[in-house]
Amino acid sequence: MKLITGLGNPGPEYADSFHNAGFQVLDHLSTQMGLAPWGEKFKGLLAKGQFQGEGFLFLKPQTYMNLSGQSVQACLTFYKLELSDLLVISDDLDLELGQLRFRAKGGHGGHNGLRNIIQLLGSEGFARLKVGIGRPTGKKDVTSHVLGRPSQDQLSLIQGAVRQAEGLVKDFILGRPLVVPSAMNGNAKPPEPGQGS
Repeated sequence: MKLITGLGNPGPEYADSFHNAGFQVLDHLSTQMGLAPWGEKFKGLLAKGQFQGEGFLFLKPQTYMNLSGQSVQACLTFYKLELSDLLVISDDLDLELGQLRFRAKGGHGGHNGLRNIIQLLGSEGFARLKVGIGRPTGKKDVTSHVLGRPSQDQLSLIQGAVRQAEGLVKDFILGRPLVVPSAMNGNAKPPEPGQGS
């Protein structure tokens, strides 16, 4: 059994924000894979499914981003899953808009959702898939950017990344190596000084 967690903030006011890229990936996948309606559990929304005979869980924490670890920890504990069974999908400021980056483990890179998960699990040893949202330009601050809504052109790039993430999540469920398509691969871009991966 694999647990795929998408990070975001609950509520309609955040639904289309950059920060909710993790939710958007799971929403897309649940539609494509015909999953049953989401149920409320572990301070989040949970959906169960099978893909090519392998069971998986989709989890969208509803605790708000900074407390995402509460939901993830409760779900892992209940199902007696290992860290190797966990994939966390989040947005990433240090990736260009629409790029994807896979990491088998690593730091939080300044992302508060990942920070809380690492803190509560006591380990950085879980996989993460990051969706690039780019840094704000001009005088716009980071908080306004991540909680803001993309323009139509920006949305097209994010939706492209969401569609590409579908295959990567399916590979994770099946225990295959995750290989980001070269055109969208942000793995080659080094982190900025002082930033984790």
